[in-house]
Amino acid sequence: MTTPASRSWDKVEFYTSYFLMAVLASVIGTRLSFASVWQIPTVDLIFSIVALVLVIASFWIARKRRSWRLWIIAFATATQLLPMVLRYPATLFPLLGGLIPVAITVWALVSLSRKGRHGPRARDS
Repeated sequence: MTTPASRSWDKVEFYTSYFLMAVLASVIGTRLSFASVWQIPTVDLIFSIVALVLVIASFWIARKRRSWRLWIIAFATATQLLPMVLRYPATLFPLLGGLIPVAITVWALVSLSRKGRHGPRARDS
């Protein structure tokens, strides 16, 4: 039996993952559109094309499976970040700085998902 809190959490996760897939598709598409202007290494080009196809297809193939959506998001993100960090290690510092708001957001989402699950707790003195 699903509670209203778990249903609302499922909606948050669902819409968040779809929004993230749309952002990833636009970022990868923009990067591929600049391939005609700037030279992209062949390996990056192939991984970016595969990631773009997977992200676009995931709107249909992963609509019922949360784990598939998360794996596709992780793969698409890795195909964009890892080559950049491996070629230019200095870009790791801004990425680590960007993890701070991401960690705060994840913490807030997890806290909200647990809110109201067991009711208010009384503190022992």
